Amino acid sequence: MIKKRISVTHFLCLMAFCSIAQTNNNSVPKAGKKLNKPGASLQPAEQKAAKKPKLVVGIVIDQMRWDYLYRFNELYSANGFKRMLGQGFSCENTLIPYMPTYTAPGHTCVYTGSVPAIHGIVGNNWFDKTANANVYCTDDSTVKTVGTTSTAGKMSPRNMWTTTITDELRLSNNFKSKVIGIALKDRGAILPAGHSANAAYWYDNGKWITSSYYMNELPAWVNEVNARDLPARYMSKDWNTLLPIDKYDLSSADDQPYETAIRGEKTVTFPHKTSLIAVEKYEAFKYTPYASTYTFEFAKTAIANEKLGAGKVTDFLAISISSTDYIGHSFGPNSIEAEDAYLRLDKDIADFLHHLDVTLGKGNYLAFLTADHGVAHIPGFLAEHKIPGGTVNDAEISRELNQVIEEKNGIKKAVLSIQNYQVYLNTDEINKQQKEVKEIAKTVIGILKKKPYIVNAVETEGLAAASLPEPQKKMFSNGYNPQRSGDILFTFKPGYFDGGSKGTTHGLWNPYDAHIPLLFFGWSVRQGKTNRETYMTDIAATIAAMLQIQMPNGSVGKVIPEVISN
Repeated sequence: MIKKRISVTHFLCLMAFCSIAQTNNNSVPKAGKKLNKPGASLQPAEQKAAKKPKLVVGIVIDQMRWDYLYRFNELYSANGFKRMLGQGFSCENTLIPYMPTYTAPGHTCVYTGSVPAIHGIVGNNWFDKTANANVYCTDDSTVKTVGTTSTAGKMSPRNMWTTTITDELRLSNNFKSKVIGIALKDRGAILPAGHSANAAYWYDNGKWITSSYYMNELPAWVNEVNARDLPARYMSKDWNTLLPIDKYDLSSADDQPYETAIRGEKTVTFPHKTSLIAVEKYEAFKYTPYASTYTFEFAKTAIANEKLGAGKVTDFLAISISSTDYIGHSFGPNSIEAEDAYLRLDKDIADFLHHLDVTLGKGNYLAFLTADHGVAHIPGFLAEHKIPGGTVNDAEISRELNQVIEEKNGIKKAVLSIQNYQVYLNTDEINKQQKEVKEIAKTVIGILKKKPYIVNAVETEGLAAASLPEPQKKMFSNGYNPQRSGDILFTFKPGYFDGGSKGTTHGLWNPYDAHIPLLFFGWSVRQGKTNRETYMTDIAATIAAMLQIQMPNGSVGKVIPEVISN
């Protein structure tokens, strides 16, 4: 009996080993493929990659809708977005899990794996009742500008409550990793770089600057870049379309009354005579695709001078491309300007990936590309095609609410602010007048619900019990922070937003604002895609798993296992 049992056991073990070997080989070798010689390792090819990447590069494209990956795909080059899609891994159904969908919360969410309810960055701006003033997300009066004499450098990440994946990388090896953030926008550089970053650089009037939070003077190499005055050189060239303009048949005709002109220009048509802009040259520069090229070129210079990826530990470079947002707000997603900006961005990405191949080596760097939010179509464009939409003026709503409450309850300025699609009540004054905050809130909600473009309005403290559909309820809850959010939130019909008659914006729960691209590329990334639902919060958790480090301390994201090569 014992002999028979051993024989069966051996047989089962042999069968299990064969099954494992077949799984590791994945499939029968194709004709012409070299077979492993007897005794040769059966480890898959990707196991030969470096134990850790030399550099992680995060690329956040400000205002990039997911559909841009495919809408302009036939016109993209082979080595930009197509290379990342073909050789990397695409999470096709990645969503933002909170509202409002703005730049600062978006960048913070990507790198913290958290939501505004936890990380504290509830918008680009919010109202601070204790100070009775608006707060900008990266404001810091305790620091000084480094690089210019302006106040644009009085910024830091101190308003962010949690760590980032970049912080956790530094913590994982006792701060041996270098971390640098780069963007035209201060919030696009500062928040991704985290609290412990070596540096964050942003754009101010033609120069790269930083703050005394990071250093007391700019490195010599940054001064050298600034001395070259590259924005002026770029602006000396007019912005014309990359391709003949008749090739842009995926966009509206060039001259549209609902588009906004670039600073210093009087028309909204090609060619944009940027060479003629004088007084507002450096501000107008941000509204051209040349600003994307400028950002990537600065990133290359940072890699070389800071020796990123040249040490024994993994470094991290966080890049945000801001010009796409400036262009999108002005011209809208169906404009020739937006299409041309993405065709040019595609070439910039191809060039940057090639630079990483040459300097670090293929397979030695890990990159991801995503967006901080999407964007809505311009209501004027929607109206042309009989699609519902429109704009709302928050200031007018605020005036109406204050007038009604004063007449009904005798309280002046009961509404302090309306922003982030929320109403901030003057609770101190309401209590001082011995009125019930709940009654005032009820009045506000009643007025808001009568607006034809508003679907619902609820008190933020009562979100858990509010009658709201999914995914709105989840997104509103994730975006609500008791210390920084308003007292009442309201929801619009699809296609409506706070804004003027020209241009467009974002910030709402709808898919056009909340559905974003997510591509992983390079070191230990499997080739393929998934259409299952993933979230912006999952990015940091996935990078943490790949690097075998702790996820950020407020992270609520989950690892996307399909991304990771065995």
